[in-house]
Amino acid sequence: MLEEKKMRASSSFRRRRMLLFAIGLITGMAFPEKSVSSGELTGKPNIILILADDLGYGDVSCYGATEVSTPHIDRLAREGTRFTSGYCSAATCTPTRFSLLTGKYAFRQPGTGIAPPNATALIQPGTVTLPSLLKKAGYSTAVIGKWHLGLGVKPAPDWNGELKPGPCEIGFDYCYLLPTTNDRVPQVYVENHRVVNLDPADPLWVGMKNPDNQPTGITARETLRMDWSHGHNNTIHNGIGRIGFYTGGHKARFRDEDLADEWVKKSVEWMEAHRDKPFFLFFSSHDIHVPRMPHERFQGKTSLGYRGDAIVELDWSVGQLTKTLERLGLARNTLIVFCSDNGPVLDDGYKDGAVEKLGKHRPSGPFRGGKYTAYEGGTRTPFITWWPGQITPGVSDKMINTIDLPATFAKLTGQTVPPDAFPDSFDMLDVLLHRPDATEREYVVEQGIRAIGLRSGDWKLVSFSPQRKKWARNKKLKKNQTKYELYNLKKDAGEKNNVFDKYPEKARQMIDLLDQIKANGTRTAAPS
Repeated sequence: MLEEKKMRASSSFRRRRMLLFAIGLITGMAFPEKSVSSGELTGKPNIILILADDLGYGDVSCYGATEVSTPHIDRLAREGTRFTSGYCSAATCTPTRFSLLTGKYAFRQPGTGIAPPNATALIQPGTVTLPSLLKKAGYSTAVIGKWHLGLGVKPAPDWNGELKPGPCEIGFDYCYLLPTTNDRVPQVYVENHRVVNLDPADPLWVGMKNPDNQPTGITARETLRMDWSHGHNNTIHNGIGRIGFYTGGHKARFRDEDLADEWVKKSVEWMEAHRDKPFFLFFSSHDIHVPRMPHERFQGKTSLGYRGDAIVELDWSVGQLTKTLERLGLARNTLIVFCSDNGPVLDDGYKDGAVEKLGKHRPSGPFRGGKYTAYEGGTRTPFITWWPGQITPGVSDKMINTIDLPATFAKLTGQTVPPDAFPDSFDMLDVLLHRPDATEREYVVEQGIRAIGLRSGDWKLVSFSPQRKKWARNKKLKKNQTKYELYNLKKDAGEKNNVFDKYPEKARQMIDLLDQIKANGTRTAAPS
């Protein structure tokens, strides 16, 4: 059995080498080896990974926003590196988070779409992950905030018992979570393996059918303080309709307005307790995902409605983390990576004023599309690195992807990646630290709901396929039909002019490259 696993790992490694060779032929450039031996840096810095939710390229002022001010995020960009070609791996939350922790494209593993309320653990114990590798390097590790990668074992999480496996079984020492995402039930915190403040006399039940004829966003719509536009009309909590139903757990339920404060409070407490050894904090904000209900002190701070106010709340959270580092004397020994799980969306199920109050604000900046799409606006998002004394301040146009963080942090901390781990993650440490002559990625994959994108150099291919879930299916495409679009991003950053028919040879090269990428890695086929 062991010999068989070694043979499979070796075969997978050879396939990846063949793919890199093919990319070199197409682009005319050499792709950096996935070397993860210790480099020039000595010592192990603290690492804080701040993952915003649904934050677009144009949603922060350092990326051109004029209708909202984000001074704390701007500070990171001013004192660090602001990437203009920073990407997440997918245009929705669960796939990006999966890839960020595993270094593997989510389309390689079935069931990694947007996780439902009762999703069980998508990353199984024994998987080499970003936190497990850092833990091996001697780091204390924590995730605080939104999880949305499932908890427990099938058929459903044991909400009244131990919620395992979860983050603590894949490398995190500590977790304090929003278990799903806040438009889905339940509205409770999970600390390590238990729902916080759960009363055994009031057990928690979660499901997709109304179990007790409770009022819903449809039957009691007039009672809602934030109306829904589509979906989001099952259980009502805090005057807001949700996806899914739950009963019980009343003492454990939180207020939407308090989420950001809770994430910051727990993060500060954890950093204070682990200041004496290297730590990795995955700060997974829920801002600016729906339902957008920022704390009362942020409501009305912008002209953009609750969506803009949530951006201000997110910026405040970033400021609290940096102030804590400075107070603890840790700033100069801490690397911060700020990014987003996908691009922006305005109406994502609630009537919160995001559309009506948009004004001159352009959430995707100059790019087309946003959340759910394979266009640039879906995955090209704010990406900032900050490490005083180690990163030369400036702007970088080099491509980098959140999926690269596992291999990059391995290089940073002197760890060796097993040959069958992180199959789609590459060491981008020189790019991350804004070093001169750093070699960038030669391609990025942009996984949308109805399509998958591929950028290689200045060229961008979008491949539409009908083989998707019913609700996201391309109705205009026949069963086995695929539609392609091709763009030259250097001339057409907004992806307005499809040149697929004009450059058939380049289109064929891009299609072949995408097919090779799909076939390469630990799994050889994407889920249908």
